[in-house]
Amino acid sequence: MSSDHDAEFTEYMSARMPALRRLARLLCQDWNRADDLVQSAMAKAYLHWAKAARADNTDAYVRAIVVREFVQERRTGWARRVTLTEQPPDAGVAGADHDSALDLRTAVAALPHRQRAVLVLRYFCDLNVDQAADALGCTPGTIKSQTAKALETLRRSVGPDYDRTPARRPARLPDHADPREVAGNA
Repeated sequence: MSSDHDAEFTEYMSARMPALRRLARLLCQDWNRADDLVQSAMAKAYLHWAKAARADNTDAYVRAIVVREFVQERRTGWARRVTLTEQPPDAGVAGADHDSALDLRTAVAALPHRQRAVLVLRYFCDLNVDQAADALGCTPGTIKSQTAKALETLRRSVGPDYDRTPARRPARLPDHADPREVAGNA
């Protein structure tokens, strides 16, 4: 690889690392595993950097690598062999109802990995159905059915009394990309 390639990749990744870590944290529910996931995704992105840099939306391309690495990790035997202990939740936004946020976080963490990935892509990354399907390498129908199943499971988990007012919802972490610019380049 050329030094220009290395410099461009390093500059891109250093600017995007916080957002990629937040995305991975939402998928993994654990900062340590999120760091491992981002590291694996960075290695793949580096190998395919020429293609990623030419993509219409490099952010979407790299984000798709992170999500696919998460899904692939969950398919391997590693996820069934290793048991991680529960970590205390990260501190939330001041004024937020921590109990409701923990209830929702616990319910999201209990979702199957593919349903969790679909929710993160659709509602955290603001991707539409087609873009999420491109990112996961599946059909739009799969995205729709997985979204419906995940939301129904969440509704059952948090119960009908869960208040959806902004003060009771967990705060959304800011992302570096404008949602209108996101495209599913995978």
